[in-house]
Amino acid sequence: MSDMTQGGDGLLRRLTALFLATFTISATANSGYAIIAVMRDDFVNKRGWFTEDEMNDYIAIVQSCPGPMAVTSSMIVGYQAAGLLGSFAAVLGVIVPPFAVMAIVTVFYQAIVSNPYVTVFMRGMQMGVVAMLLDVCIGLFRDATKKSLVYPLAIMVLAFLYVRLTGCSIMWLALGCGVAGAVKALLIRQEVEAR
Repeated sequence: MSDMTQGGDGLLRRLTALFLATFTISATANSGYAIIAVMRDDFVNKRGWFTEDEMNDYIAIVQSCPGPMAVTSSMIVGYQAAGLLGSFAAVLGVIVPPFAVMAIVTVFYQAIVSNPYVTVFMRGMQMGVVAMLLDVCIGLFRDATKKSLVYPLAIMVLAFLYVRLTGCSIMWLALGCGVAGAVKALLIRQEVEAR
């Protein structure tokens, strides 16, 4: 697994590192998917705490869980890095910045909402979030299609059409994609055993 769970680093150092990492990520990224993109870059590429495959597994788990993605992703990453206390430290790091911003906005709401510079700033931030979302999508697609392009591409197209053209619950989509993944895993297993 990661260097984070191995080695002689003290638990306090790991917890502090998790808190500071998730605090910084939460303070600079504005949405669940954006936070996941920054977490991937930080924890996999910069810190080397997790492998790309481990992070992809965590992202898949996060997307299937209810609740805010930022909190869920930090909970899973924190737990994998330092157990239950790591989970607590990571979640605390993620929720403190938005809580502080909400407290400030509440106090100065009238001045903020009527300021034209704030409006322009927020529109610019929206484009930055769109870019981060595209980065996450491209990264997930690239990782999912490393070995085969046809099967993941077919699932992606069908899932997109399901979301855009039907009013059915996303739960059915998640279950269908899970079944499709299980079928693919069984086919790969049979292929390996046949060799």
